[in-house]
Amino acid sequence: MRRFLRISIGIVVFFLLVAVATITSVDWTPLRETTYYQETRRHLDSLSLRGSDHGVLLGGWSRENITPDAPVPLLAYRPRGDYEFVQDSSFVKTIILGNTDFKVAFINYELLIVHPELARAVSTAIRQHQLPVDHLYFTATHTHSGMGGTIPGPLSHFALGGWDQSLVNLIAGSTVKALQQAISQLDTVNVSFKKSHAGQFVSNRLIADDPVDPYLRQLIIRQENGNTASLLTYSAHATCLSSRFMGLSGDYPHYLSKKLESNHDLVLFAAGAVGSHRPKLQGNDITSVKKYANQLDSVVMHSPAAPLPLQGHAVFAGKLPVKLREPHFRISDNWRLRPWLFDWAIGNYPAHFDLVRIGNMVFISSSGEVSGVFYENWEKQAEEMGLNLMVTTFNGGYIGYITPDKYYHKALYEVRDMNFYGPYNGAYFNELVSGLIDLGSKL
Repeated sequence: MRRFLRISIGIVVFFLLVAVATITSVDWTPLRETTYYQETRRHLDSLSLRGSDHGVLLGGWSRENITPDAPVPLLAYRPRGDYEFVQDSSFVKTIILGNTDFKVAFINYELLIVHPELARAVSTAIRQHQLPVDHLYFTATHTHSGMGGTIPGPLSHFALGGWDQSLVNLIAGSTVKALQQAISQLDTVNVSFKKSHAGQFVSNRLIADDPVDPYLRQLIIRQENGNTASLLTYSAHATCLSSRFMGLSGDYPHYLSKKLESNHDLVLFAAGAVGSHRPKLQGNDITSVKKYANQLDSVVMHSPAAPLPLQGHAVFAGKLPVKLREPHFRISDNWRLRPWLFDWAIGNYPAHFDLVRIGNMVFISSSGEVSGVFYENWEKQAEEMGLNLMVTTFNGGYIGYITPDKYYHKALYEVRDMNFYGPYNGAYFNELVSGLIDLGSKL
């Protein structure tokens, strides 16, 4: 009996020690009392943008195929193994806008996210080739049927394809080639901005009756020789295809871009404020996805909204580092894994915003999947300042979802499992984006 008691006590003590080592309480310190908030606010208040308003506006664009020669793991949903066939080739697309003094490169991948290590590899390759670009603005289509192999770490190795150095080298090299081609084609451009209402094709998957961001936003770039390109954003997640689909695919952004490229030389689709937004379509096969893309194409082509010509030609850009609370991967409302365990399994991803001002266009990129419910107020603020606003995500950092704080206590996927860095991030990011819009208006 004594031996049984000793063993039982030993087991209890062991599990208590494991719990103490791996679990801690949620930090409810009010946002404005935290050091990370105060530090980031100081950075925002002192942030200066680099750029130039010298000369005419120049633009060029290109793409390169980044599909590997041999299958690699599919990413998202669950461990799925290597793709079994190529439904759609994957591409890197680039658009360069600027002038003789300062150039911004918009770089887009048909991938789920742009991991910091991938962004670092690409940035290093660009520096090594001494390409004349001054600011890199990373985006992704956020396809959930794309390639893995660009995300390091134990969790990624298990479910997201791990880190494939040869694939990363291919992507970095192809990015350099696309940028070189875009640079070689730089020419004077006219730019316009268009919004098309497509609210009937997107819904709020977090809270059904909450607002959505309903607009397809489109930057249209036209060279003097008549060639055109478009940078397009939309808020619906690229989750149309079934998790059982084993082909490599760019999901609806790929097919929407192809449809629009009947009128443009290149269409770059950047995921917008996709947090809590899902596509509304019937079916989850390729036929259904193509139909959905055709419907969005019709919205763009038949929109009554007239394109608004760009006002001004100045080009400025900057990066705001964003400090965060400790990792808060919660197992209940008030308990979370300790930061060391989160960092080991997932990684400690740096967060930042990019701010780009081109004429009266303002681009803001986020490391978090910001919810589209915030967008209406941001856009209203920008319009009151005479600006057109495009918000994108997956900028070379990833910190999970950014959703309204009033839902933080709910046991829902987006606010429990995918809200990585604790309470009050809705208010935090809302304030930072508002501050960036204000900064962009002062140039």
